[in-house]
Amino acid sequence: MSETNPAQAISTDASRAWRYALLLVVLLAVFFGFELGSRALWHPDEGRYSEIPRAMAASGDYVTPRLNGVKYFEKPALFYWMQAGSIKLFGVNEWALRLWPALLALAGCLAVYGAGRKLFGRRAGLIAAIVIATSPLYYLLGRIITLDMAVSVLLTGALLSFLLGVREPPGRTRSLYLYAFYALCAAATLTKGLIGIVIPAMVIGAWIVLLWDWRLLRAIHLPTGLLLFFVLAAPWHVLAARANPEFAQFYFIHEHFQRYLSTVHMRYQPWWFFVPVLVLGMLPWIGLLFPALRAGWPRWQTRHAHREELFLLLWAGLVFAFFSASGSKLIPYILPMLPPLALLLGRYLAHAEPAPKPKGLRSGFWFFLVATAALGAYLAIELSRRPEVQADTQRLGSGAYLMLAGLLLAVLAHFFLGRLATVTRPLAALAAGAALLVLALGAALPALDDKYSVKALALELKARLLPADEVTTLRAYYQDLPVYLARRITVVDWKGELEFGASQQDVSGWMIGEAEFHRRWQSPNTVYMITERKNLDWLRAQGLPHRILKATGDNVLLSNRGPAP
Repeated sequence: MSETNPAQAISTDASRAWRYALLLVVLLAVFFGFELGSRALWHPDEGRYSEIPRAMAASGDYVTPRLNGVKYFEKPALFYWMQAGSIKLFGVNEWALRLWPALLALAGCLAVYGAGRKLFGRRAGLIAAIVIATSPLYYLLGRIITLDMAVSVLLTGALLSFLLGVREPPGRTRSLYLYAFYALCAAATLTKGLIGIVIPAMVIGAWIVLLWDWRLLRAIHLPTGLLLFFVLAAPWHVLAARANPEFAQFYFIHEHFQRYLSTVHMRYQPWWFFVPVLVLGMLPWIGLLFPALRAGWPRWQTRHAHREELFLLLWAGLVFAFFSASGSKLIPYILPMLPPLALLLGRYLAHAEPAPKPKGLRSGFWFFLVATAALGAYLAIELSRRPEVQADTQRLGSGAYLMLAGLLLAVLAHFFLGRLATVTRPLAALAAGAALLVLALGAALPALDDKYSVKALALELKARLLPADEVTTLRAYYQDLPVYLARRITVVDWKGELEFGASQQDVSGWMIGEAEFHRRWQSPNTVYMITERKNLDWLRAQGLPHRILKATGDNVLLSNRGPAP
């Protein structure tokens, strides 16, 4: 018998690992890139986080964010810079604007895979990556232009770098991991503010206390790491404060402390708000979550032997508790807790082999079927009531087809593959069903364009618009409109989230009241308006002549040129 060369074996293993990683990258790239630019920009978030970087790229001012020409300090600038770079390279279009969320979602999956592979083995890492990629909340936020995917992936990278770093012996590798942790915390802070450092500090602090291992504080390069953090995170904050004296009070006090401690943004929800979000956001894997948590929960006496599992549990639990206690709650806020849950699920399912299928897998399967069928029925009933959706039956049909295909695949897998003693094939079938479920949801989203976007009206207007013409909106601000028109919009009788910025500069030229609107509408100049249908009665009551040019969903495009219909 020939002896195996150890060096050759290591080389073979490394080559196999790279092939797996490359295959995973390709599959996930196709997955997250599927019809990425097929949907219009939705307001408010997609319009807001597209218009600010578009304005930056057009003006060359990368310090002071502006929304419709008004200073906007609710969030830091890193994501705006990334979006502006994409605009410079690919132009202003839906694909280019959604490229970064998709790439970041891909990076998050790869980070989970790499960390899972190091912590619990290659199989666990692969399962964890599949779990998070096919979770509806994660997949959909990888296709929507918000800050949440960016900050979640940066926090994931930071916390995983820390966890992997402290496992290494003192030396170059540990230092690289730990300095990556501080750099990624700085990037997260530059993306969505102080949570970029608060959440990691909270998780790591609780972990050290529970382990009662204060030696870690000396091992994590705290002085030089914090110096790196401030070197990266501080410059933009300093430049913004120097250019805008009002910045510090609004950004730090109003947008961080008041936002968290009060309902100043009118986003109050009950303490249990994130429970159904988590259940629906992790279909079908939520059915396996509780057995996975139970399997990963260390006993007090053995917590040092299961440091990694304890870290992941604290990460997920503290993120959930932190945002549940906040006075401001939105669905995407708990996205950062999905990576640690995916890793715990990967650990659980990877270690279920070669034992018979765990009961959790069977319960997860049935939960998937029932929940998906219920979700599909609810969406079918709810969407059928919306006239703007009824017109796009092709999109709805594609989504329904993919969802039914996912259910059928899961059923066939249960009866034909479920007899096998191992979890591999049923798990693969469940993953395929989950992938088809999220693809179905993504395919159906464009059917809601007319409700959440004014793109159709904007394109109609763009074909008519001359440089001297004025574009107005009444008692609302459609965040996607200036993106499609590449110009500032005159807003009538509305301030909303622009109120603070409007109080710091002269906006009388484009944020006007009813009296000034009357004057401009009845002037010889051509004025267009996009507004809700319900405001037509007000225009008639004011005796303002108007011509309806186009209508979609709840909104209409009007002109002051021409008689009233």
